[in-house]
Amino acid sequence: MKYSLIGCGRISPNHIAAAQGNNLEIAAICDVNPECMEDKKLKFKLDDKTRTYTDYLEMLEKEKPELVAICTESGKHARIALDCIERGIHCIIEKPIALSIKDADAIIAASIKHHVKVCACHQNRFNKSVQIIREAVDMKRFGKLFYGTAHIRWCREREYYDRALWRGTWEQDGGALMNQCIHNIDLLRWMMGGEIDEVVGMTARLNHSYIDAEDFGTALIRFSNGSYGIVEGTTDVYPRNLEETLYIFGEKGTVKAGGQSVNIIEEWNFSDMLDDPKQVKDKFHENPPSVYGYGHKPLYADMIHSIQHDKQPYVNAMEGKKALELVLAIYKSAAEGKAVKLPLTECSTTDFIGRFH
Repeated sequence: MKYSLIGCGRISPNHIAAAQGNNLEIAAICDVNPECMEDKKLKFKLDDKTRTYTDYLEMLEKEKPELVAICTESGKHARIALDCIERGIHCIIEKPIALSIKDADAIIAASIKHHVKVCACHQNRFNKSVQIIREAVDMKRFGKLFYGTAHIRWCREREYYDRALWRGTWEQDGGALMNQCIHNIDLLRWMMGGEIDEVVGMTARLNHSYIDAEDFGTALIRFSNGSYGIVEGTTDVYPRNLEETLYIFGEKGTVKAGGQSVNIIEEWNFSDMLDDPKQVKDKFHENPPSVYGYGHKPLYADMIHSIQHDKQPYVNAMEGKKALELVLAIYKSAAEGKAVKLPLTECSTTDFIGRFH
């Protein structure tokens, strides 16, 4: 399958490795910075068969790839995705799928119109720990779900933002919740039933005066099935990343996944006693070298399978919209100082320009 990558920044090595691991033909890579492309070609031993472009539209016209991964600034995801979809090209879109409800809806509508597969890159859904928790949810081992919590306690220093000036801006990124925390926010919504009645949120910029958006956010979520969710996300932890954890509490079960990116089962207790907690902890334990985990390769495998067998990918565009919608609802609630009802019909990160000025 002919594949191209648009955007050769911080996350691109995971995508190139996943493409190579799934035997894709890497026809081209694209970035406005030629040095970034040369660095990736050297690191991954890409030969002259992998061509380089600084204009993605030129690349699409000349290469005509079957599958494209979009790894640019978040604010450019939607435009590039629509340009690909309108040409019949399947897309893997890095999180978030877009920065507005309008753009997410446009991606979904275009993918249906042009019969194109779109995958939102929430790779943590493929973690071994997350998969076994999801299996327990599907088997209804928790009984009645009470509540779940997502904690993202990370560190981002000024050097991180100085390397890419779009980070932390409302136009191209959003803050900690949209950039760093959206993976775990996605998992929380997915595990707790998906549908949400209302959200109450608070956000603040506590320690990063040089960015536009928040570096701390918290929220209380009321799901339509009567359960609740709690989100706590920050990039203010000193002096390094501390943890990313997901808790699920039900009448017949308690689970905690922790580690750098919810990749370790730390608590596993069910009244049905169907498995041994120690064995589960040992078997579904991963220790990835970074917070990005090991999920990109299986996400790519699933996308390839979806294209070949004309089925929806495991994390489709609608799932990407749901994660985006929840973050935007937290932003909206925090800005307005009141609960926000879902679904959102319109909202964008640009609605909050000047929020902390």
